[in-house]
Order: sequence, then C-alpha cells, then structure tokens
Amino acid sequence: MSLQTLMEKLKPEVTAWRRDFHENPELGYDVHRTADIVAAKLREFGADEVVTGIGRTGVVGIIKGKDNSADRVIGLRADMDALPIEEKTNKPYASKIAGKMHACGHDGHTAMLLGAAKHLCMTRKFNGTAVVIFQPAEEGGAGAKAMIEDGLIERFNLQEVYGMHNMPGIPLGHFAMRHGPMMAAADQFEINIEGKGGHAAKPDKCIDTVLVAAQIINMLQSVISRNVDPLHSAVLSITCMSAGDAFNVIPQTAKLIGTVRTLNEAVRSDVEAQMKRVITSTAQAFGATAIFRYSRGYPVTVNHPVQTEFAAAAARAVVGDDKVDLTIDPMMGAEDFAYMLQKCPGSYVFIGNGDTAFCHHPAFDFSDDAIPAGMGFWVKLIEMGMPLI
Repeated sequence: MSLQTLMEKLKPEVTAWRRDFHENPELGYDVHRTADIVAAKLREFGADEVVTGIGRTGVVGIIKGKDNSADRVIGLRADMDALPIEEKTNKPYASKIAGKMHACGHDGHTAMLLGAAKHLCMTRKFNGTAVVIFQPAEEGGAGAKAMIEDGLIERFNLQEVYGMHNMPGIPLGHFAMRHGPMMAAADQFEINIEGKGGHAAKPDKCIDTVLVAAQIINMLQSVISRNVDPLHSAVLSITCMSAGDAFNVIPQTAKLIGTVRTLNEAVRSDVEAQMKRVITSTAQAFGATAIFRYSRGYPVTVNHPVQTEFAAAAARAVVGDDKVDLTIDPMMGAEDFAYMLQKCPGSYVFIGNGDTAFCHHPAFDFSDDAIPAGMGFWVKLIEMGMPLI
C-alpha cells in the first residue's frame, strides 16, 4: 500500500484530533491539556520514550528505527499554542473558550505530527532515531528557546531539525521553501517623548509633544528608504501613538510604539542605530527629550542549504515535482523555530492551506485536507533521511 493511501486512511482519525484541539485552544506555556493528550497518544502508539516538561510544557517523543545502533537522529517540530482571538468561523468545532482560538493552525501542526508519529511507530521503516517535538509558546513566548535552554538539542542528540507551517494562499497539496532567510527577525520599540505641557491656546509657551511625535514618525520612514540598501529588506511600522486626553491641553508626554522586521543581522543592527540617531536629534530640535527602548525578539529564520534541498526532495516524493516551490520569497513575519535553526542544521517549510483567511484572522481555519500531505512529508523526511539498508 502506498504512503499516500496510508496517510488518507489515517486522515479521519487525525482530523478528529485536530478538531478537538481546535475546540479547546490554550495559550502560551499554558498548554497542559494539549501536552497531556500528545504525551498520552505517543505512549499509546508505542514511542520508545516520552519526555514531558521540556521548556516548561513541551513534549518530546523518541521513536527508534529498525537498527537501534544507527546514530542518525532527526527532529521534527510542531507548535501547540493558540492565540487570544475571538473566533468567527461558525464551524461546528469552533473554539469553546471565549477569547481564544487556533487562528494560526497550530492545532493542525500538532495533529499532523502526531499522525506521522503513529505511522512511524507502527512501521519503523528507518534506521536511526526520530525525535518528535511538540513545542509551547510559539506565539510570542519563545517556547523554542525555552526548550533549547532545557537541553533539547544536546539531550536528544539532534543532528537535524525541521519545522512546518500551513500557509493560506498556497494551494492544498503544495509545499514552498527557500534557502537562506525564510522569515524575518521581529523587534519591538517604544519611544517616550517629554516636552512641556500647557494650554492649547498658548502653544508658544509649550513644547508640543504631539508635534514632536509627528515629526519623529515622518523622520523614521527615512531610516528604511534612505539608510537600508534597496536590495535588502526591512520594515519599520509605528503601530500606536498616545498623547493627552483633552481638546484644550497640549500634553506633557507622548508615546510611540511599533515593530521592526529585517532579514539580515547587520541590517537589524544598523536600523536600530539609525532609529536612535533620528529620534534623539528630532526631539532635540524641538527642545524635547525622547527615551528610546528597542527590544530584540525572534531572530531571522535562516534555512540551511543542504537540509532545505533534502526537505524539497522529501516533499516531491509525497506530492510530485510540480507542487514544490524552492524559490518562494521570504516573509516578514517571524517564527521562533529560528532559535532551533541557530543551534542545529535544518529547514522550515510551508504547506498549502488553500484559499482561506490569513493566519491570525478570526475567520481563519486550518484545512483538514492538508493533513495527508503534511503527515506524508514528516514520514518521508525520516524514511529518506535514515533509510533502511
């Protein structure tokens, strides 16, 4: 029986798991129900070892192949957490928890890796060790970093690691990836401006923080357009401005917050330095002061060339050559799988979710029709990466 047929036979069971996870979303590191189910199923499947509490609530399953003496080890990672969003899908399996939903498809990611783990435990058609990694807190909590700090790479002797994310707009049954930067670094900043408040009818007696904030907003746009090489990529967005609360008062203070996205560490550092220069000098020009705080978030997700070619070969073995794109443009969204790729060779790939609402939208839903190809991809990575002799 072909792998595709086997994956289709597993689809109803895996779909049921996925929809259960969808109905019961959990946030950040508080994924106890999901993690407990994952661990229980791995034990039920016959995984050789199941370890819980890695990175607080992460779960790791060890599945050994036919030849237990083979020292080859490949890790496969899925994320488990949901988002603080009120669901608007009207699906029969919609979230039962107010203000929480799986708006990014991590329910599907977890279910697909579980399905692949079940198949691998049943067949063991590989030599070496498959390590299935179920991670908490991808959505801003840096769960990948927490698992690494708990010894994920060294403890389980990971030699390669792979991640997969659904992608709306890519057709179902298709995969996409690229060498090098795949997703951006995501940083945050805060600018606190202090001037001199007063009566709105006497601006000459004030230092107008609203005016200063407006000028800083305008000047910051020059950081990207006039300081970053046009052949490189960077995004700087001011996402919130707050100042005052009365129509007749010039406020003493104003605050700006926003995000910076880059695909290159040198560009990342340069943008931060240029922002500081522009903010400080603009505030000084008006007699105000500005305190600039820049916080680095997830680093650039950088795919390793050899492992990316291998991931593409595994995907082609599942869906065919014409459904695998190795030249997709990088995305300016961020992904904490970047931390794993900093420590271990590997690759991060997209699997098509079809024509759906985009991730983080209240109408988003993971497509169950993506499940067979996703499970097949995980299985092929293991069987091709650690073949029987």
